Amino acid sequence: MSAATYPDLAGKRAFVTGGATGIGASIVRAYARQGAVAGFVDIDENAGNALAAELIDEGLQVWFAPVDVTDTNLLKQAIWDFCAASGPIACLVNNVANDTRHDWRTLTRNSWDAALSVNLTPAFFAIQAVAEGMLERRAGSIVNFGSISWKAKHGGMPAYTTAKAAIHGMTRSFVSELGSAGVRINTVVPGWVLTERQIAEHYGADGADIISRNQPLAGAIKPEQVAALVMFLSSDDSAMCTGQEFTIDGGWI
Repeated sequence: MSAATYPDLAGKRAFVTGGATGIGASIVRAYARQGAVAGFVDIDENAGNALAAELIDEGLQVWFAPVDVTDTNLLKQAIWDFCAASGPIACLVNNVANDTRHDWRTLTRNSWDAALSVNLTPAFFAIQAVAEGMLERRAGSIVNFGSISWKAKHGGMPAYTTAKAAIHGMTRSFVSELGSAGVRINTVVPGWVLTERQIAEHYGADGADIISRNQPLAGAIKPEQVAALVMFLSSDDSAMCTGQEFTIDGGWI
């Protein structure tokens, strides 16, 4: 697909969590191809190294570290390492998530905590690591990732949907404090984006039927379409957008 070019992103530093595969990888590619320095972390070291090598072969600027984001100290250290290597972060994308299905009847406390530790907690601590610098520079864009799942009343993954609902509250809790310095924070709310993982684990024989019954716009949502929305929210073109939900779901909700 063709994508808009945002000249103001060239040379900026962008950091993406969960950037090795799926939506995250599309965001990393989009930043790098805009001319930004794209830093990312992911628990999948092989996929992360492969993506970094791909972009370096294109002559683009990219930085990768294998990190389990549920360890907030390691996540924050990776952010600081990226800043030390490349410069201050202008754009933060809290993309990392795990929507593995689970039954509320058998969900344990450990499993509940584990779900929140990847779907909610890293976003807060990543913001904590970058926000002061953004405030000092009086510029920056933070994009958090929600989901239509809780709005559409999807069952079968209550810990995930709870975390994604909480993301919206987290975004709005930062609006006033960051906005006075010109720093923006928004939530992207995707529908069913057909990444390789979604196709392999959840799409199944009836996937196309589910989409046709629930999504008014025909066709599948592609990761690169979500990345295009993130580029807009990272650029000066969205200079007066903050505290908002930007839904990309083909009209599902």
